[in-house]
Amino acid sequence: MDGTTAALAAAIGGRIRHERQVRALTLDQLAEAAGVSRRMLINVEQGAANPSIGTLLRIGDALGVGLPALVESPQPKATRVTRNGDGAVLWSSSNGGRGVLVAGTGSLDVVELWDWTLGPGDAHESEAHSTGTKELLQVHSGQLTVQIEDQCVTLEIGDALSFSGDRPHAFRNSGAGPTCFSLAVFEPGVGQGAHAESVHE
Repeated sequence: MDGTTAALAAAIGGRIRHERQVRALTLDQLAEAAGVSRRMLINVEQGAANPSIGTLLRIGDALGVGLPALVESPQPKATRVTRNGDGAVLWSSSNGGRGVLVAGTGSLDVVELWDWTLGPGDAHESEAHSTGTKELLQVHSGQLTVQIEDQCVTLEIGDALSFSGDRPHAFRNSGAGPTCFSLAVFEPGVGQGAHAESVHE
């Protein structure tokens, strides 16, 4: 991990440990509830692992907190500014792709705002999120193919799409240059029910 990734991993690990201890959960209890191994959870809490978005979603759901809460400080703020370049990079690729969580709200109904860049040939696959999840996106540059189960939609610059995020879906860039898009995710009732058995990976 580079310095920025390591710092984010340490912050996320500390936040997860804090939330677990507040709830008086043991490592074994949280690992079982989240469907991850005890070793993985220890590594995440120690900042020694760079967990996937799917792993973070599983842990967050088991704790009853949304993904934004795991990458922000525990103190709630009425107004929060994320300066350009300060978002949490939670996915990256060797082709220059990045998935950056730039803003979000807390439980119970969680809204996430993402800034995505897919390099040429990049793809990000996501299994179904929790029931009732909705996603909205708009393409800012390049061409984006979105697959929702068996349906494929190709979007050009300025095109927008809304879809149910509680079905398997994927984002792909088959063009020669980078594709950039904004993504908003609404996940109702986080902590009130389990995510689908598998989520983002």
